Amino acid sequence: MTRVPILYDPDCGFCRVCMASVLSWDRQRRLRPVPLGSEEADRLLAGMPEDERMASWHLIAPDGGVHSAGAAFPPLLRLLPRGGRLARLSARFPHASERGYRRVADRRSAFGSAIPGRIRRWADAVISGSAADGR
Repeated sequence: MTRVPILYDPDCGFCRVCMASVLSWDRQRRLRPVPLGSEEADRLLAGMPEDERMASWHLIAPDGGVHSAGAAFPPLLRLLPRGGRLARLSARFPHASERGYRRVADRRSAFGSAIPGRIRRWADAVISGSAADGR
């Protein structure tokens, strides 16, 4: 099975902790983290303006479709163990998913500054381990 690229902001501590949490949940190794700004991310998001690329995280579906921000929750959650119920809930209430995502994303700097260094180091280790072992 081809792993699904999930693109994140590598310069954001909060984003890295979120990515590591998702990768930890992904016990079947279906996801592959890709940092925004990398050559691969630029290729995957080629038709998307730069400011839009950096405005949120993105999931690249097997059919090549790009799901971003709150709209990416249903396809992401469907890939995770026991995520089906949450995926259906998020799909049923897309405006709430987007609003929730935006509320958190707009405050990610404040959240990130509150994350202890040991948690950031854990997140970086999970992400780099995932990338190194082909996850």
